[in-house]
Amino acid sequence: MDKLIESIIELVANSPPDRLSQLAVAIGKLSSPSDAHALSAWAVNPAAQARLANLSKAWLVAGIPANELSGMLIGASSAYRHAKSEQQIELVWTGPSSQLIATRKTEQALLEVIAASSGRLFMTSFVAYDVASIMKALTGAIGRGVKISMLLEASDKHGGGVSIDAIGKMKVTLPAAQIYSWAGKDSAFIGGKVHAKVAVADETICFISSANLTGHAMEKNMEAGVLITGGITPQSLHRHLEALVTTQVITRV
Repeated sequence: MDKLIESIIELVANSPPDRLSQLAVAIGKLSSPSDAHALSAWAVNPAAQARLANLSKAWLVAGIPANELSGMLIGASSAYRHAKSEQQIELVWTGPSSQLIATRKTEQALLEVIAASSGRLFMTSFVAYDVASIMKALTGAIGRGVKISMLLEASDKHGGGVSIDAIGKMKVTLPAAQIYSWAGKDSAFIGGKVHAKVAVADETICFISSANLTGHAMEKNMEAGVLITGGITPQSLHRHLEALVTTQVITRV
């Protein structure tokens, strides 16, 4: 049965919904797995033919009724399309373009997350300088009542790993934001730094990136990341960050 399920997943992930519905209907009309050769006309290219052949072989081994396989295909297709519509993942890239692959810019993605926030916004970065467009967007978010939390690496004068006091500067620039530091490290993490660069809003959209909150990261560096909308990832990430606050792994400064 595992092979049959694998072959169904492979078909569902690589077939248009209407074509898959046609296949399910055709299977439902068959008497037994031994009649699967009658489905050959459905596959219009070698890749589809290979996937259909795998399904036919697995069906012959499993020996389930045709109407049951037809229902499995329809159900798997519906679940796959629903899950895919719930989460969207976009590649984000700053730096030289290949001119062949469309990508989002780091600054655009970060601004989108900030603009999407209506209740809560949590951001982390190793360093943070005054990027005008980002600061303007964060100020606007505060103005519409968004609770902003920000985890930054402490300066070397405060036990951290950067020379600039980004935390002090951010507290002045965004006094309404809640700024956090990873100060009280367990022995296993002594010498560790805040290298995570993420932004997540309302558990619904998040940006995970290599880019710090700096002008070079927004414009000059080669940076990569993903913008994720919907699904479980933004929810898990937001809850994880807030749990670090609750358990006092990170503390407000």
